Amino acid sequence: MIHKTVLLQESIDGLEIKNGDIFVDGTLGGGGHFEEVAKRFGDGVVMIGIDLDPDAIIRTKERLSSYNLKVHYVQESFRNMDTVLDNLEIPKVDRILLDIGLSSNQFEESGRGFSFQKDEPLLMSFKKNPTEEDLTAKEILNTWELENLSTILKGYGEEQFAWKIAKAIVARREEKPILTTFDLVDIIKTATPKWYHVRRIHPATKTFQALRITVNDEIESLKQGIRVGFDRLSSGGRLAVISFHSIEDRAVKQFFKGLSDKGLGSLVNKKPIIPTEAELTENPRSRSSKLRIIQKI
Repeated sequence: MIHKTVLLQESIDGLEIKNGDIFVDGTLGGGGHFEEVAKRFGDGVVMIGIDLDPDAIIRTKERLSSYNLKVHYVQESFRNMDTVLDNLEIPKVDRILLDIGLSSNQFEESGRGFSFQKDEPLLMSFKKNPTEEDLTAKEILNTWELENLSTILKGYGEEQFAWKIAKAIVARREEKPILTTFDLVDIIKTATPKWYHVRRIHPATKTFQALRITVNDEIESLKQGIRVGFDRLSSGGRLAVISFHSIEDRAVKQFFKGLSDKGLGSLVNKKPIIPTEAELTENPRSRSSKLRIIQKI
């Protein structure tokens, strides 16, 4: 599957990149936003592409192989952007983009259990090869207490049947370990009413989202990433964030509002920019995306 880049023109237009800028894409993913900057500016800007998943870097390098660019690729989490920039000996940057959504490639090709439509090991880590020390969805499902399971399903998944699903998880693992995505989907279906299975959204969507967010510490990564990113912006620089659910968007909105209230930044758009009807038709996965942009004063 070819990954469709979300809010492509809106995000790159909104950053107002100029020749001579240093641009950071903290979440390369499918490489669509990065390629749009390459198309528009070529070697007129210095480009820094960051992703924790080495496959995302390989894909983007291949995608941009025909362009003449000033580019650095770094395998790291965007939450550690300050370390990345220190290592590159770059004190300040001018434009930063963070697209917090998973790329279609991660859903379809990773083999790490992000998709409930394929039977895969329950890893859900952005790392390609998680180590023994790394948290996985399998560990959460098979060892965490009932209350903790319910809390993450409700808090990060906004799952209305969080308690019932958590109880069903605990009951099932007493019979046998929960090892694959289809094991989990089966548990969710047994724990939820029939009407919940025939809606537009798959009944496992929210549980999978909650587990993925927990495994990768996504909310804290986002909070740290936008804090570090804003700190490293030059005066007049812009930070754009595309989020995909209300918890992420709330974190971005609150952080940006705090900067605005303190006179440290100005909101480029008061309300989040959302996809057009045309984009929604072409790419239904974009339906929950929201773009917020702030300019450093």
